[in-house]
Amino acid sequence: MRFKRSFRLATRIACCAIVWSAALSGPAQSAATWPERPVRVITPAAPGGTTDFLARLFSTKLSETLKEQFIVDNRASQSGVLAAELTMNAAPDGYTLFVPYHQHTINAALLPKLPYHPVNDFTPVTQLTAAGLMLVVHPDTPVKTLKDFIAWSKQQGGNLNFGSAGIGSGGHLAGELYKLMTGVQATHIPYKGTGPATTALLGKEYQFNFMGLSAATKLVSSGRLRGLAVTSTQRLKSMPDIPTVAESGIPGFEVVGWYGIMAPAKLPKPLLDRIYGEVMKALDDPGIQKAIFAQGATAVGSSPADFRKYLLADMEKWQKVVKASGAKPF
Repeated sequence: MRFKRSFRLATRIACCAIVWSAALSGPAQSAATWPERPVRVITPAAPGGTTDFLARLFSTKLSETLKEQFIVDNRASQSGVLAAELTMNAAPDGYTLFVPYHQHTINAALLPKLPYHPVNDFTPVTQLTAAGLMLVVHPDTPVKTLKDFIAWSKQQGGNLNFGSAGIGSGGHLAGELYKLMTGVQATHIPYKGTGPATTALLGKEYQFNFMGLSAATKLVSSGRLRGLAVTSTQRLKSMPDIPTVAESGIPGFEVVGWYGIMAPAKLPKPLLDRIYGEVMKALDDPGIQKAIFAQGATAVGSSPADFRKYLLADMEKWQKVVKASGAKPF
């Protein structure tokens, strides 16, 4: 009888040990063999934009190196909430990735009833790129430097307008931050996208715009617009004569558009490490870096922990700007 009880006890212990061992090794084994089926890459933008470009750039490279399909799923919607929700509700198994951009953290300030926390309800993987904006004016504007522009703007008695691609866009909030830090009075005019906003500035319908570098550099190089300063902490290698806003009399001013990769919350660390490592290999590829540079951006490749800290700081920054500016949700 004692032998039977001892045998049953030993059997139970052995079974528990097997189950426990499987539970511990499961994530590591899945990480080692990931991906074993197509990976869905959700982007909150329509085909053709910068977010879609980056999603396809990295998806193509990862498909080549890992011999499995990375399929871009464009889920464009107002402010990108739909794509984020789809990601949040997906299984944390490495087969759903998300390519958000700076609107993801700005939403926390503009949309008080956001159905998720932009950081805590996701697993940050890495910041892919960073790109500043360029403060541009029409060439007929009687200024050549940012300092002169600030002085000229204050002389206009509040009869000044600035345009952007829409409420809550990077250009909009950069303009609001600029107003806060300079005391310049200007009214925001939102347009339905970069194209209409650019056309309006070329037609002198308003006075200034914090424009994305891809569009701005082409227009400034052709002489159709005048670039006064860039919002990044360093000058552009492609246009080194244009100073930063910070060095032009507004110390501490920085507005950088970011693009990154995230996954659903509770992604097992072995899988996170595996995905992060493969993305870093892609980011180190000279062809990838050349394509990023051509977009007026720089490659970043921050660690998951650093990306998380960056996202939280970005949320806090824009909450202050939105509150002070009185900007309303879209």
